[in-house]
Amino acid sequence: MKRLLFPLLFASAIALPALAAEDHVAKHGGVVVETKAGDIELVAKPDLMVLHVSDHGKAMKLSSGSGKLTVFNGNEKTEAVLALVGDKLEAKGSFKVAAGTKVLAEVSLNGKPAVSARFALK
Repeated sequence: MKRLLFPLLFASAIALPALAAEDHVAKHGGVVVETKAGDIELVAKPDLMVLHVSDHGKAMKLSSGSGKLTVFNGNEKTEAVLALVGDKLEAKGSFKVAAGTKVLAEVSLNGKPAVSARFALK
C-alpha cells in the first residue's frame, strides 16, 4: 500500500498545475489577464475592443459594468469608454491594433470596486 501511495501523490502533484492553467485560456481568440474580479479577455479589432469576463473558466453574468480603455501604440495614446453589452464590455472607435500594442483596462463590474488589467497584444 505504501508503494502505491507515493507514486499516486507524485502524479497528482504534477497534474494539478496543468488543470489550474486551463482556466486562463483565451476562449474568444484574445489575450487573457487574471484580476481580482475574475479573468478578463481582451479581443482587439481596429474598430472594436471587447472584454469578456469569466470566473474559473465560466462566463460571468454581468448585471452592471463600466470603465475605460487606454490603448498605447508607440507614442500614441487612444482612450475609449467601455459600455455593457449583454455579458461583455465593448468600446467602439478607431484603434491601431498591432503586435506590441499595450492596452490598459480599468473596469468596475457588478458594483464592486474597480480593477485594472494590462494587456500586451501579440
